[in-house]
Amino acid sequence: MKQTGLVLEGGGSRGVYTAGVLRYLMEQDIYLPYTIGVSAGACNGSSYIARQIDRNRTVNIDFVDHPEYLSIRNLITKRQMFGMDFLFDTLPNKLAPFDFQAFEEAQEEFVIGTTDCVTGESIYYKKSDYPKDVVTILRASSSIPLVAPIVKFDGRHLMDGGIADPIPIKQSIKDGNQKNVVVLTRNKGYFKKPQSFGWYLRKKYQEYPGMLETLEKRHQVYNETLEYLFEEEKKGNVFIIGPSEKLKVKRIEKNKNRLTALYQQGYNDVKQLEQQLNEFLA
Repeated sequence: MKQTGLVLEGGGSRGVYTAGVLRYLMEQDIYLPYTIGVSAGACNGSSYIARQIDRNRTVNIDFVDHPEYLSIRNLITKRQMFGMDFLFDTLPNKLAPFDFQAFEEAQEEFVIGTTDCVTGESIYYKKSDYPKDVVTILRASSSIPLVAPIVKFDGRHLMDGGIADPIPIKQSIKDGNQKNVVVLTRNKGYFKKPQSFGWYLRKKYQEYPGMLETLEKRHQVYNETLEYLFEEEKKGNVFIIGPSEKLKVKRIEKNKNRLTALYQQGYNDVKQLEQQLNEFLA
């Protein structure tokens, strides 16, 4: 497993698929030496690194109907759909405690991708360099435009890591991983269409032209990355795990039954692939 990376796509509520995949890997004691993720992928990855097998399910499903987790009220009162203080303070520190010590002491490298709002470029933060700042960096990586505020950290203005690098496979390769396991949160055959950005988004982020430019070409970057992944899969350099059935969960989802079904789908999909995965990792 030396020089093997685990790459986790974001996707908001669709990240429960990744949570299910990671649950199975943890049960099998499969810990890759390097994990990189953005947004929901990074959040799930942090609990994987901390060896907290039930935490992703607790955070992503059990608390989803809490009024401070996700609501229109949040959007009206705090101008954020997801309650960022609840997700990145109340949950990790009180209601679903994050094991900071286990996370810091874990031998595996963990990398979180964010987007620099000024330049529009990806900025990556390694656990080995910023062990005490994991929650702040995860918050930045998960801050989706229009529904969450910009996070100031490290002298930068940061937002959703999935804007600049939605599936950070190339950063994993750059960091020395010749082989990579990639967990996607979209069905095979999905390609991102160009998004139309209204006047409000342009007005709200007018002082961040770099981010606006990156948002405009995001669909191209996403689709090119998928094509690259499928080519690398054919060469035997990449092992892709992705939803086997059509997704019913939206990017923002409160239905616990749908979320639980997608979590179970992630668990079942990787279980079906266990033999091939072990051969790939051998």
